Amino acid sequence: MQRLTGDALQQAYREGQRQFPRRDLTAIHLFQAGLREIDLQGSCLAQAYLPYGNFTLANLTGVNFTEAQLGASNFYGANLTEARCPQADFSRADLQTANLQGCDLRGANLSGADLRQADLTAANLEGCTLVGARLEGAILHDASLKRCNLFRAVGADLTGARCDPTTILPTGYNYGR
Repeated sequence: MQRLTGDALQQAYREGQRQFPRRDLTAIHLFQAGLREIDLQGSCLAQAYLPYGNFTLANLTGVNFTEAQLGASNFYGANLTEARCPQADFSRADLQTANLQGCDLRGANLSGADLRQADLTAANLEGCTLVGARLEGAILHDASLKRCNLFRAVGADLTGARCDPTTILPTGYNYGR
């Protein structure tokens, strides 16, 4: 995996390059990074600091976002299939229509995130915080929500999701399960 600095990534992006598969971007710091439609498939962005970034329509398939700071970033329509995001901070992030199928979000912070129409099929959300998240139209089929906190989450349809007694359900859901 080729190492790439944040400055080098931004410079190449400004010059029109969009393909950066399998790059090592561990712990990069890019505040308000504008990386719309970038292809970072299979890259490592573990412990990256990328708040307020724009990843609209990006290909982030299989990306490693372990412990990354992605708060208030825009992932509208992005492909995060099979991405590894344990302990990542997606608080207030826009993940509308994003593909998160099979994504590992164990222990991630998705408080206040907008997940309307997102596909979370078979995603692992164990121990995840979704307090105040918007989930209208989100697909949660076969998603694991054990130890997940959905307090004040809006529009959640948990049909087909895997909850257990440790799941804190949204207001209005029956705790009798």
